[in-house]
Amino acid sequence: MSAAARAGARATRRRRGIDRTLPAVALGVAGVFALAGCAAGADGASGSGHDGHAMTETAAPASAGTAADVMFAQMMIPHHEQALEMSGIVLAKDGLDPEVAALAGEIQAAQGPEIAQLEAWLEEWDAPREMPGGGHGMSGMLSDDELAALEAADAASASQLFLEQMIEHHEGAVDMAEEQLASGSHEGAIEMAEAIIATQTAEIERMEALLVQ
Repeated sequence: MSAAARAGARATRRRRGIDRTLPAVALGVAGVFALAGCAAGADGASGSGHDGHAMTETAAPASAGTAADVMFAQMMIPHHEQALEMSGIVLAKDGLDPEVAALAGEIQAAQGPEIAQLEAWLEEWDAPREMPGGGHGMSGMLSDDELAALEAADAASASQLFLEQMIEHHEGAVDMAEEQLASGSHEGAIEMAEAIIATQTAEIERMEALLVQ
């Protein structure tokens, strides 16, 4: 398949994935906040001075996470975790292409700390680590069979497969980061989304160049 054809196919998958996933997840996250607001209202005023701990796009403190911010963190954690898993699989193979090995190492170095920061924000926001429904079907996520194929491949085949899979995986992360820029309000989460877009877009270009060598 030509590079142009691959790009067109990936764009179609990205649109389909993000259109399918984000509305459903947004409803689930909104439900979590609605329940939290009801519980706070039943308990009465708290010592923190926030009225019922209600979190809305307009009333939340600057340091609080809105529903969009929580959704971003809850989706990006498992997405990053799978990228770490994919990188670990290929790095364990003898004879791996050095450029692919370097890229996988960079992915681990960047995304591990981002997971820790996302977890810290969710704890700060008193939000669960996992989204309602577990976040299945997120854009760019590999299936169990695709991960198994990467695991079973020899070093040469794994290099090619890793690049193809990680391009699509990165595109899913960029989609989610762009949604955060459009809907989120937490300053730190927005800055992370901007960093993800810049870093992973550059890595996509590197991976596409390696595929045509």
